[in-house]
Amino acid sequence: MQRPVVVAEALRRARAVAVYMAAAALLAGCSLWRPTVVPLRTIAQPAPCAARPDTLLVLLPGSHSLPEDFLREGFVQALRERRIAADVLLVDAHVGYYDQRSIVTRLQADIVQPARAQGYRHIWLAGISIGALGSMLYAQAQPDDVDGLLLIAPFLGSRLSAKEIEAAGGLAAWQAPDLPGGGDFDLTLWRWLQAQTSPAVVGRKFPLFLGYGDDDRFVYNDKVLSEALPPARVFTAEGGHDWPAWKALWPRMLDATPLPRDGSCVPAP
Repeated sequence: MQRPVVVAEALRRARAVAVYMAAAALLAGCSLWRPTVVPLRTIAQPAPCAARPDTLLVLLPGSHSLPEDFLREGFVQALRERRIAADVLLVDAHVGYYDQRSIVTRLQADIVQPARAQGYRHIWLAGISIGALGSMLYAQAQPDDVDGLLLIAPFLGSRLSAKEIEAAGGLAAWQAPDLPGGGDFDLTLWRWLQAQTSPAVVGRKFPLFLGYGDDDRFVYNDKVLSEALPPARVFTAEGGHDWPAWKALWPRMLDATPLPRDGSCVPAP
């Protein structure tokens, strides 16, 4: 019989391989990563309101995308059509920051702290794919800085963890394995999501809104998370891990959020 330490180490290695394979699938076909810069490059999109909003919505792109894509694909326009009283900041948080494990540090120093200094009282994070992962990593590390999360096709790691959670009867019933060092990032993230979605856990809870395409290549993770969330905060659309599905999801997710509305926020014709 294998000793428990040996079994745990074997499981840890299996998870590490699974996470690596999932990450490789996420980044497949991606060109060489662009250099990381300090501070993060951003594009500000102030809301066209009579008074300056006290809410900032930060948008983090997927691994293949630029912040300009949010403009091209109508994400900012959808906010304006709904008279949402929130300034928008598009952030060029590409995969290099995740590879360097600096994404949380850079978001805090380059985005959140300056926003607080400018007087924003509420900050929401929205991200696509790896950008949704960055949103969760930040909320996990700095819970007092965030008021809500909009997660589109989030990257949550390997299929292995999702299958274990499903076999346990769902996220509420799942007991995370005790692995050396706490396990890989997806195991830590699922533990955090379990606490976020459990009414029995006391602590900072965020409004989590989830959207994904029904043919997304990471749909196995999305379905596990969706079953732990209130149905009114889960949205699906036809399509895969690409802009057509994400564009269909975004307006519906915005309609469900408590983001402030203001009739004076009228975009120029």
